[in-house]
Amino acid sequence: MNQILPYLPESFQQMIIRMPVEERNMLEEIRCRTDCPLELIVSGEQWMPPDNVEMPVFRREQAAQMLQKIGKYSLYTLEEELKRGYVTIKGGHRIGLAGRVITEHGHVLRLRDVTFFNIRLAKQKIGAALPLVPYLYNRQRWFNTLLIGAPQTGKTTMLRDLARLVSEGIPKRYIASRKTAIVDERSEIAGCVDGVPQNRLGARTDVMDACPKAEGMMMMIRSMSPEVLIVDEIGGNEDTAALFEALNAGVTVMATAHGFTFDQLSQRPSIRPLIEAQLFDRYVVLSRRNFANKSGCRLTILDQLGRKMSSTEGIWQ
Repeated sequence: MNQILPYLPESFQQMIIRMPVEERNMLEEIRCRTDCPLELIVSGEQWMPPDNVEMPVFRREQAAQMLQKIGKYSLYTLEEELKRGYVTIKGGHRIGLAGRVITEHGHVLRLRDVTFFNIRLAKQKIGAALPLVPYLYNRQRWFNTLLIGAPQTGKTTMLRDLARLVSEGIPKRYIASRKTAIVDERSEIAGCVDGVPQNRLGARTDVMDACPKAEGMMMMIRSMSPEVLIVDEIGGNEDTAALFEALNAGVTVMATAHGFTFDQLSQRPSIRPLIEAQLFDRYVVLSRRNFANKSGCRLTILDQLGRKMSSTEGIWQ
């Protein structure tokens, strides 16, 4: 939290500091919208202050100041981030940006007049993926795995911890470490700042940060010879073609995809060829749950044909 507060207006900082400790520790998003009250998301729900307290309003001049702080008072350094619509800061936290878009020939050049900010707090959960290990590893190899879930069900949290487990190995279970490569197009898995991961990923992990997935997968296979390739949020036809190349090259792939169910995902034209070819050995469907005031998810494990093998639960925040 100390890494986030300096970017916020003083009144916003005080509101967050005055939150009950338990709720502050479960804070997931800080949303700032010009001329609107501060919005705090705790365990997937909008947090409301006590009855006699009003949320401070985010003003235009505060938006300008916040952007300057994010860019370290040099917006030139944010040129690429303003094109992508987000910035990753120290600690792996991600700040989403929105406002007026400048285009040229139908392509986004940059954001201008940034008036909306969404700070997503990075909270790595060491051990979150351990319940999956018995289903994703057998006979000295990790299975090709696709994690499926709606937004904020914990897909990236699980994928990040899987990357760590693969890279570090699990000595107590006689699982050896593997060369691991992460293609982190949106800087969410590793949370790199200036090319350095802010999250614990294991000593045998290489990261290609802010690189389009399809290109990054091929670059990693050619240059870093990974045994396991990690990639977040596949979806386009280019991603599918790259995954076919990787899987047929003998590289184990662990990835995520947006979807509520396996059946729904299998209807997506870009994903269907991967499912029909049975290139993934396991599917893990995540749905959000809360357990004793902690965020978590229900994990349903499916086999290569989409048949249910088991279900379990995990705390990821």
